[in-house]
This record gives sequence, C-alpha cells and structure tokens, in this order.
Amino acid sequence: MRIALPKGRLLADTASLLERANWQLNDYQPKARLYRLTSARFPDLSAKMLHEKDIPIQVAIGNYDLGICGADWVEELISRHTLSSLVKVKNLGYGYGALFAASAAGDGVNSLLDLSKRSGKVRLASEYPNLAEKLAIDLRLKNFAVYPLWGSAEAYPPETAEVVILPRKNAEELETKGLKVLGKVLDFKAVLVANRNSLASKDLSAAISSIVENLNPAVSGDQATISGAGGALEAYHEYTQDVVRLALPDGHQQPHVRKILDAANISITDYPSDRGLRRPVSDMGGFAIKTIRPQDMPLQVANGNFDLAITGWDWLTDHLHQFPGSPVKRLLDLKYGWVRIVAVVANEVPVTNAVELKEYFRGQNLRVATEYINIADDYARHNHFGRYRIAPTWGSTEAYIPEDADLLIENTETGGTIARHNLRIIDTLFESTACVIGNTQAAGNPVKRQRMETFVKRLSAALEKV
Repeated sequence: MRIALPKGRLLADTASLLERANWQLNDYQPKARLYRLTSARFPDLSAKMLHEKDIPIQVAIGNYDLGICGADWVEELISRHTLSSLVKVKNLGYGYGALFAASAAGDGVNSLLDLSKRSGKVRLASEYPNLAEKLAIDLRLKNFAVYPLWGSAEAYPPETAEVVILPRKNAEELETKGLKVLGKVLDFKAVLVANRNSLASKDLSAAISSIVENLNPAVSGDQATISGAGGALEAYHEYTQDVVRLALPDGHQQPHVRKILDAANISITDYPSDRGLRRPVSDMGGFAIKTIRPQDMPLQVANGNFDLAITGWDWLTDHLHQFPGSPVKRLLDLKYGWVRIVAVVANEVPVTNAVELKEYFRGQNLRVATEYINIADDYARHNHFGRYRIAPTWGSTEAYIPEDADLLIENTETGGTIARHNLRIIDTLFESTACVIGNTQAAGNPVKRQRMETFVKRLSAALEKV
C-alpha cells in the first residue's frame, strides 16, 4: 500500500491526525531530510512526502493508492480530466481555504456578472488554469485567455490580467492587497483521495478507517482568520508606452538582486517587502516594477506583459525549448545563483551516461520526472530514448525515483541532496545562473530602448563591485 502525504501547509495537521491514528511514522515533519516514510503500525505501507499539487495526479495515474491534499488541487485535476481514476474518500476537516476570483480595485468590475458583460478580452491568470478556464466558460465569456502561473497571482491585475483566481482563507486578506473579490470559486479543505483501481483490488480498509475514525470534530477552519494579515494597499497605475515594465524575482533570489541593485546605485524602496507588497518603487524614472515568480517571467516577457525581468537561465532555456521563436533574449549574465541542470538516476541503475541509459531501458517506457518539462523533452528526443513519458512536478523531485520515475532532470548546486536520496548524476545538461532577460520587440520604442539599455549597463558595471 502506498500513500502520498503533503509537505507544506497541511503537514502539521496531517501529522497530528496520523499520530492520533497511531501510524507511528518515522520522520514526518517539516525538516525531514528524506521523503520516504515507514509506519510501525502498517509495515507494508510505503509513504512519501510530495508537493501537495502533485498528489492528485500521482494518485490518479496509480503511482499511489491513497493521498492527502487540498480539495482545490483535486478539483483542478478533475475539472479537465473528468474520467480520472481519482476518488474523493473523505473530507478531513482541516486546511480550510477558498479560491477567489478577484480583480483590481477601481477597474469598474464589481462582480462575476459584471465580468460576463465585458465585450473586450478578459485575461485570467492563475495557478489553477483548468478552474480558471472552467470559470470563463461558465460565465460564457466570448473572448478570454488563461495565463497559467507558478504563483504570485495577486501581482497581475490590472496591468497584466483582468482577473486572478487564487487561494486565501478569507476575502479580507485580498482586500488588504488592493484586490476586489468578485466571487468565490470554491471552498476547500484537506481531503483523503484514493485510486479507483486500488480501492477495487487492494484492502485499504484498515488505513482508511484509522484516518476516518481519528478525525478531530473540533477542527473546523470555516471561521479561520489570517494572523498578521494587513498592510498598506498597493496603488495601481496606468503607464505610457515608453515606461519600462520590469519584473523582479520574489523568494530567495531577492537578497542577491538587492545587492546588485545597491552596487548599481539603483534605489528601490520596499524590495524585499516585509509587508508582502509587490510593487516596489524606484528612483529610476520611466520604470514600473513588480515582483513575481522567476518561473513565470520568460512567458510574461514574451507576451509583452513585461519588458525586462531577472530570472534564471534555466527557466529561459525551458521557455525557448517550447517557443524557439520567442522574442525573449538573455541580455546580461548576473553570475550568481549558479546551478547545474543534471540527469539523475537511482544508484542501483548500472549506467554512467545517456547512451547506457537508453540501452538499459530499451523497449521500456522511460519515466522522466522534472520541473523542466521542455528541457526534459528535448533531452529525451536528442538522446533517442524512444518511448518515454514526462511527469511534471512542483518540487521534491528527488522523491520520485525509483518507484515513480526512472530519470530526473533536476537542478543542483553541490549534488548533496541528490546523493542523500541515494541518487546519482549521469549527465550535466548545462549550467545556469541568474540573468536579465528582455523582449526584443520592446526595443521598437526608442525611449523605452534607451531606458532598457541604461538599466542593463548599470547592472553590468555593478557586477564588478559585487
């Protein structure tokens, strides 16, 4: 019996539930160094910690018999794949949240009904592209586009999206960010899911019963509130055509970028923001700045929502493999954030390179797990792997080998995490560092071109001081 357990926001409540159920898991806690778990109560059970978003897919395709995740990700899957083998077994009563549809305050749209009356194009941005498309269809929008995101959806309205679909515990949290809630798409809590075939062919009753019988009736998140929420509203602006729209990374890259900006004597207020604001203000005239996920930047620059961005060469390469004719180019190597993009197998697989890997799996369907879907696809085709299947992941990729994948395409700095998971690097695809990327079509505006060139030159000169 195999079960996928969530990392992240649901981990604490799920660990508490399984402790009450006396599963006696060996190391299910936030700082676990390995993702494989065993249970003293169920010796035949094999558990893995996965990114919550990956769990419904893994259970649906049969890699796991059971899984625990938010019902939002279950609905995201089955809204497109209605014949999925995924079965919702039990609402677990914790991990409350809701998906809201929101727009920018002051844009004249006050409800989903107003949205449905718009005659122009409606852009929807979301980590939940299937639910966003379903909403657009339900509203009978005649002209719409859905932008899939890795996250940070709140940063997009109104300049780069009319509507965002995003999760929060309550509407008030969005309102403190200057967004206006148009409606609630769905409520969700943690849910126990199962593979339909596993329910029919295996005896999962003891495990399921132990979970269901130990649910905490007092746990109800319906009245949950966000602690520490608040902060100033972010002001939106309309920009003229010659304003350079710059995307800076959120997350762990911010200290590196801040250091380079300081060396370039570029003053940017509220970056990083301890209030979670996403529109830092600069002393550079003619620039408008937002912070978004680096993974989303190449596509956002390509479609014209931004002119410049700071992201990783790995993400730009993945984008260019999918869109070889993209107008996005690398303008400057920032020489920090160095990683290798590598091909990884289990230590037990007796191969040392891609040629041997091809021979070893000849005649089989090679399973590839990765966050870099297009790079992995190019690598598999370039090495003539024959039959292969790529499974997209949203993190914790090391957990997939050997049970759920034969090959990983992963990034690594030291290789320590890979070795700790009993895995081995057999190939380095390329090396990646942070870089400035730009939309070459934006250079058609001479004022904007001059500003873009000046920004890149200042950063380039600053690299010698960092």
